[in-house]
Amino acid sequence: MADRALDESVSEKSPKSLEELCEKIRSYFPTADLAIIEKAYAVSEKAHEGQIRRSGEPYISHPLGVAAILADLHLDLATVATGLLHDTVEDTHLTLADIEREFGKAIAELVDGVTKISKIKFRNTHEKQGENIRKMIVAMGKDVRVVLVKIADRLHNMRTLNHMAPDKQARIAQETLDIYAPLASRLGMNSVKIELEDLSFRYSRPDAYYSLAQKVAKKKKDREKYLEDTQKLLERELNVRTKIRYEVFGRPKHLYSIYKKMTNRGLEYDQVNDVLAFRVLVGSVSECYEVLGHVHALWKPIPGRFKDFIAMPKVNNYQSLHTTVIGPGGERIEIQIRTREMHLIAERGIAAHWKYKEGGRVAADSEQKFEWLRDLVSLHQQLRNPDEFLETIKSDLFESEIYVFTPKGEVRELPDGATPIDFAFAVHTDVGTHCAASRVNGKLVPLKTRLRSGDTIEIITSTHQQPSKDWLKFVVTTRAKSKIRAFVKNEERKRALELGRELLEKEFRKFGMSASKALSEKTTNLTEIVQSFGANDVEDLHVLVGYGKVTGKDVVGKFAPGQKPVDEEKKTFIQKVFQSAINKGRKSQSIIKVDGMDDMLVRFGRCCNPIPGDPIAGFITRGRGITIHRADCEKAFEVDQDRRIDVEWSVDSIPEGVERVVRVRVISQDIPGLLKHMSEAFATRGINIHNAQIRTTKDKKAICVFDVSVKDTSQLSQVIQDLQKINGIIGVARVSHA
Repeated sequence: MADRALDESVSEKSPKSLEELCEKIRSYFPTADLAIIEKAYAVSEKAHEGQIRRSGEPYISHPLGVAAILADLHLDLATVATGLLHDTVEDTHLTLADIEREFGKAIAELVDGVTKISKIKFRNTHEKQGENIRKMIVAMGKDVRVVLVKIADRLHNMRTLNHMAPDKQARIAQETLDIYAPLASRLGMNSVKIELEDLSFRYSRPDAYYSLAQKVAKKKKDREKYLEDTQKLLERELNVRTKIRYEVFGRPKHLYSIYKKMTNRGLEYDQVNDVLAFRVLVGSVSECYEVLGHVHALWKPIPGRFKDFIAMPKVNNYQSLHTTVIGPGGERIEIQIRTREMHLIAERGIAAHWKYKEGGRVAADSEQKFEWLRDLVSLHQQLRNPDEFLETIKSDLFESEIYVFTPKGEVRELPDGATPIDFAFAVHTDVGTHCAASRVNGKLVPLKTRLRSGDTIEIITSTHQQPSKDWLKFVVTTRAKSKIRAFVKNEERKRALELGRELLEKEFRKFGMSASKALSEKTTNLTEIVQSFGANDVEDLHVLVGYGKVTGKDVVGKFAPGQKPVDEEKKTFIQKVFQSAINKGRKSQSIIKVDGMDDMLVRFGRCCNPIPGDPIAGFITRGRGITIHRADCEKAFEVDQDRRIDVEWSVDSIPEGVERVVRVRVISQDIPGLLKHMSEAFATRGINIHNAQIRTTKDKKAICVFDVSVKDTSQLSQVIQDLQKINGIIGVARVSHA
């Protein structure tokens, strides 16, 4: 029943013709010249001619549906036309030049931006997701309408997702829940966010969705009567108490919102009280507060459940008064009070700020309200790893805010869990960079202290203070993370440059040569040598050597091909290690090749505990053979690089059953039965748990640390992905034993 109702509501939203789309546009833009819309439809229909969607409908139904969603958001003609054309360059014979010739540069740039988001080839699904979001954020920084089209594209695809295979439904729905719904929320598009969440819930957790839908349907008549009676009571009281012109709407909360409340609090449906909400629209801010007073006089408010988003708007410019009261019959009901303008912005978000006379652009004052976009755009320059970028974006998109004050009384909105360092960077980059100490409510506190709403923060700076890499362990804002990473990266490059110069000089001296002289001669051959290592110049080459990505031996080999350095002590030592392993009758770790040889005595560094598939580095350790570290291990950089030796995984000869122990940390909600699901995830992949440590935190989170046996990085990656899909899991990461 719920399934059928949802499909019917979707079909009602989808226009069947160009005429219906034009009517939508005229409803909010009566004077619009729709010639460009008609032309875009004709071009798209012809280009997609013969293409059929999985539903059996002509492909044009999809661009038409996307354009209709953009029209529902009251966007400009160029954006709606882009919705009609968004797939033409990628899926038909039309080129970007064709689009520009027919529709002009502005629309061509929008179509190009949407195309670029999904056109790149990726090595794996997770990387695809991370890079997809990276491209979207960058495109959004140039023109946010590109992402509005992409969100509309995703919404229409979600509305027709029932024609896809179940595994694809689950994957696409989870991606939508992780990225697109929070992104719509951060852009202030509440109506789109709610629909994306409910559709994603339906396909990502169908059992839970239909179970909850049935429970909600059983009480539908009672709920509708309660909404009607309570609305009449509220209207009657307001008519008696005030002459304000108002509108009242009653509605049940959407399914995913109820589901989140149930899972977060460990409740059954019958235990969830505040599933009903009322919205009161008035004409001015002062009337909002007046209505609030009348509501509290009529029904008792629940302490701690009042939020003033008018005085302190959300980061996406959302404004409203929220209060939860004990309504008729002892039911908890939420009441939202806002002006009609606030309601428009709450439903359509950034799309509500469009000014047609400004050529379809957002006004300058509105752009300032979405300053967080610039932080996301700058982040992609700092994080090149798709996985890391994706996780950072996820944490930045999900809403949970606190409101704190500067010593002058200015309000700052920060994510829940923010620290004084996050606050310092929010004030100014220089304040964050030189943050030495902080006072919260007049008391000195550690820099990693978690702030709470209402705190007043004072930052104490010092010109001698610099960002620390340790700060990255507890800061939460994108701005703070990106600025700290930029500083740390610059400092690490300086150290790598200095180390690289020293290592190259040592290596060159073994051949009676001078590195500084060889690398300073301006010859064509030098340029070729430098570029052969993937470096842009000599300085880059030194940095690569300092990082251990290029060995001094390789560089010298380019200048003195065919020659080998004489290092008898090293050779003798390797032979002794090899002979020692034979004499003692010890079975060596044959999964590692040392200088191309099998059966060498090796040990693995406990600091990083490498497993097959990890990039590795080997170091001669006197008295203990050869120690294997992960290539990115900090201790590997502390070892004398002259003792470094070439090693690699002997993948072809790894014996059956040989496994390595790694440590995995899982952060989750503190939900009964979740540990069982985690154990099943390991067991399904054939992974044995050697040890498990579990603790809970004051904020109802659980931190589980597992020591497990895995064959290689591929198996580890698979089980991490499985764990991340479990409902209630917040984050999964491999951690070191040290």
